[in-house]
Amino acid sequence: MKLATRTDGIDRGTNILKVEVPKELRTRIRTGISHMDDALGGRGFTPSMVTLFTGTPGAGKTTLMLETANALTGKGAAVLFNTAEESLFQLKMTVERLRLRHGFIAGQDVMVPDLLDHCDEIRAANPKKPFFLIVDSLQTLNDGKYGANQMNSKSAQRSLAAITDYCKAHFVNAIIIGQVTKSGTMAGANVLKHMVDAYLTLDVERKDQDLLGCRVLQTEKNRFGGAGHIFFLALRENGFMEVSRVSVS
Repeated sequence: MKLATRTDGIDRGTNILKVEVPKELRTRIRTGISHMDDALGGRGFTPSMVTLFTGTPGAGKTTLMLETANALTGKGAAVLFNTAEESLFQLKMTVERLRLRHGFIAGQDVMVPDLLDHCDEIRAANPKKPFFLIVDSLQTLNDGKYGANQMNSKSAQRSLAAITDYCKAHFVNAIIIGQVTKSGTMAGANVLKHMVDAYLTLDVERKDQDLLGCRVLQTEKNRFGGAGHIFFLALRENGFMEVSRVSVS
């Protein structure tokens, strides 16, 4: 996995003061959704940023990502929402229920090489737009090394590594949903967390009586901004609404 972003042409052992940061990396892309932007440090996404998004089953991860895709498209970005968790018909009905109005692109690739080819096609058709890839979910992807019946715990790592390399090479942003069990565990979670730039979780509040049932959006890691932000969100028929927030950083 390549951790650097477009470092071709930089000599080994270069004086750090002589390194020129690409202008693309000095920009930020806001969604306009305050809790999403603030969860990432208040300035939104950095180009080439890879975010892993996990949490309690049924907490609303897909809903929040659909709202994010809609908001980013409304801000002028090109967005591919790739899902193998639901059919496109199910996705469309959710979009209608949430009353989303901006037409992002929906895909259903499960092979990572096919998914990245689709990304290339969309980027080529929208050369001046920032591009976002949203994947629902990491566990549905096959990196292509083995057949579907031979996938193992390393498959998710290889898929994530391939997507990360792609993002770093092309200044693409990716948000990847990672599915966890009802006990809150995800295979290879610690390794996957180290591979990404940001790690967000969405869970259901079960302790505080005043916030019981609220969704808890938390930033556990952010290489491009602050972490430790916690947002309490109410999940309603037409989407999320922020209730309160705290900072533990």
